[in-house]
Amino acid sequence: MKRVIYPGTFDPVTNGHIDIVKRAVALFDEIIVTVAKNPTKTEVFSVEERVEMLTEVMKEFPTVRVDSFNGLVVDHARALGAIGIIRGLRAVSDFEYEFQMALMNRKLAEDISTILLMPHARYTYLNSTIVRNLAAFHGDVSGFVPEIVEAKLKEKFPKND
Repeated sequence: MKRVIYPGTFDPVTNGHIDIVKRAVALFDEIIVTVAKNPTKTEVFSVEERVEMLTEVMKEFPTVRVDSFNGLVVDHARALGAIGIIRGLRAVSDFEYEFQMALMNRKLAEDISTILLMPHARYTYLNSTIVRNLAAFHGDVSGFVPEIVEAKLKEKFPKND
């Protein structure tokens, strides 16, 4: 069985993330979307909230499950018996960071590959930070996130008219 993990903060999950999962489902037997706690980021949603949203969104994919972790990605991948780590690559600006991380992960765990997948072109500009900022200013995020995420963002950033 070819199992991979797709780690990220997913704060919040976007349609671009879902597109990467769709691509991974076609390539691997099992994908574990895993929510990471990133100490360098200020998060809007708790790990539990992100896991809940992802679990709902991923119901359409029978070979996908959702979990969370704290620590090194390669340690989590190894603990789950994963052969690889999926990473999304939107633009050239992502490449340097992802390349550095892939090389470090290879140094830490030669047996676990980093697989870079590109989303559909319509998602190349999309990231969670842009969605959070748009939601904070009460912009329309409906084209960028699933309905459940849109509703949760409205709860986090209520209009005070």
